[in-house]
Amino acid sequence: MAILVDKSTRLVVQGITGGEGSFHTRQMIEYGTNVVAGVVPGKGGTFFDDKIPIFNTVREAVEKEGANTSIIFVPAPFAPDAIIEAADAGIKLIVCITEGIPAKDMIQVYEYLKHTDSRLIGPNCPGVISPGKAKVGIMPGFIHKEGTIGVVSRSGTLTYEAVKQLTELGFGQSTCVGIGGDPVIGSKFTDIIKLFNEDPETEAIVMIGEIGGTAEEEAAEFVKNYVDKPVFGFIAGRTAPPGRRMGHAGAIISGGKGTAQEKMKALSEAGIHVIENPAVIGETVKRVLGEKPKKKVFILSSSRKVKKVQKSNKVKKSNYRKKNVSKTK
Repeated sequence: MAILVDKSTRLVVQGITGGEGSFHTRQMIEYGTNVVAGVVPGKGGTFFDDKIPIFNTVREAVEKEGANTSIIFVPAPFAPDAIIEAADAGIKLIVCITEGIPAKDMIQVYEYLKHTDSRLIGPNCPGVISPGKAKVGIMPGFIHKEGTIGVVSRSGTLTYEAVKQLTELGFGQSTCVGIGGDPVIGSKFTDIIKLFNEDPETEAIVMIGEIGGTAEEEAAEFVKNYVDKPVFGFIAGRTAPPGRRMGHAGAIISGGKGTAQEKMKALSEAGIHVIENPAVIGETVKRVLGEKPKKKVFILSSSRKVKKVQKSNKVKKSNYRKKNVSKTK
């Protein structure tokens, strides 16, 4: 099983005839994704590559081709309206690749989506891939392998690095989700981690965060209280100076908050395996999961040994965390 996208995904591409849209549509089709339609206002009735029907509106794509997922390659000034159009048409999963959407516009979109059944991934993200099933995004498909590790990240390139390491060590992925690096995004770490925790075929979760905001701290609190699977965490930007944006619009330390050190501390206190070097993400997963242990909680600090604690079936998770887990000094 995977989350968000799989063999049942019927994808409509908004902006299918643009440079990025056309290139990545072909890549997604080649990977095996079921692309059923494209949407470009004014080009309805034509075909993309002589086989994918193009419609003027998303609603037409839903009514005539049964589209249930959308990916957006629309320029930033028009992307908010494209997201809302997809939601109004009943699209359940909307993936917005577009970068540079003003935060004020995204706040309005975020509030609007609260009153719909749509889930938004992004904007400014690489998308979602369930290896061997479907790719709805711009990530290189060949580095992925079908398996049981869930990956969620604010950074596209660090996702690729982590996935490549996992694949080379024999650890495939159930689904990889790039949630986006902007200050206002549709789905947070907690939203995706919740889905992974409920997915019976996801055995462990790799979370890649970065400086800025409080999303990682919120995820740590959620993991501490609700997640019973091993979670690994890496935070990018340890050497970033306060007040200076590092790459993503949301990667900025403001008012002394959002530092990598604060985030790593929160992850560690939640029992998440904190990884300090991105080059050893795969090795850390292998070291912890190598023997495929069951019903155990692992606590890992980069400079400490792993401590294994047998989990009692008779103790509730909240009590277990407080009473039975103590860190190695």
